[in-house]
Amino acid sequence: MTATEHADRRSVWGLWLRIGISFVILGILLSRIHLGSVLPEGRSAALSVLAIIVGVLAAIGSIALGAFRWKQVFTAFGLSVRYRTLLNHYFAGQFLGNVLPSTIGGDVLRISRATATTGSSEMAFSSVVLERLTGFMALPVLSLAGLVLRPSLLDVRSGRVALLIDVVVIVLLGLILYASGHPRLAGRFAAHDNWMRFIGAVHIGVDRLRRRPRHAAGVLGASLLYQASAMVVLYAAVRMLELPVPATAVLAVGPAVAMLQVLPISLSGLGIREAALVLFLHPFGVTTSQAVALGLIWYGLLLLASLLGAPSFAVGHGTKTPTS
Repeated sequence: MTATEHADRRSVWGLWLRIGISFVILGILLSRIHLGSVLPEGRSAALSVLAIIVGVLAAIGSIALGAFRWKQVFTAFGLSVRYRTLLNHYFAGQFLGNVLPSTIGGDVLRISRATATTGSSEMAFSSVVLERLTGFMALPVLSLAGLVLRPSLLDVRSGRVALLIDVVVIVLLGLILYASGHPRLAGRFAAHDNWMRFIGAVHIGVDRLRRRPRHAAGVLGASLLYQASAMVVLYAAVRMLELPVPATAVLAVGPAVAMLQVLPISLSGLGIREAALVLFLHPFGVTTSQAVALGLIWYGLLLLASLLGAPSFAVGHGTKTPTS
């Protein structure tokens, strides 16, 4: 068996392991659900429909902002790539990542298609890594803003856990960015001809963003808007269920949930997201049934928006666009 076949087999087993973990966690949580306590009595159907519409539109907006952030990264690299092309790639990646269980993640698909678009696998890889890193940087910033706006959350365990997650993620991101930008760490791989050149490409990207603060500010600004729109999706789901959770609390704990659900141990965060919501929303009187339903609705709204990526996914790589 070749090395490629071994890697493919590990990927398949990894996928099934993540699916299994998701189903186990969801099974435990769903066994505690009482459907009668999920939906509020006398709720307005019109308001529920409005919440769904707002949530889906916000999810679509977040994808559009993600593609814009990606374009800002390419601009920092000195590459001019059409926004529409990157938007199609981003939608295709979201469709694969959220809708189709696959051993090939949405980011891998985006790297592949960005390589075909730009003609540089190194720049494609680096752009996706930096786009993801800057997006992740926005999450603890939003969470800390929510805690500042609602400091009483620090009096309960969920608020303190959110703060701990923020601090840990900030430290980890700081270490990653330091290593990526250091010429003697990631920088020494820039001249390599093997797979390590991709690490060097990330170093070049970080260095260029550091030297171009205006471009870096544009990327970080787009990241904040992107993650804020994701919190709007969550708040729309909160309003749909008429849960007693204020917007400032969603801003404080929602990013913490988003940071936990990206752990590569489940399928699209299923199970991890719902368990985290049970923990964080308990102080607001949200039951386990309601928290699990909220997590599934949040994911469902993102799923509906991701379905718009089906045509982009089906079309394929497309043609190479001019870059400069």
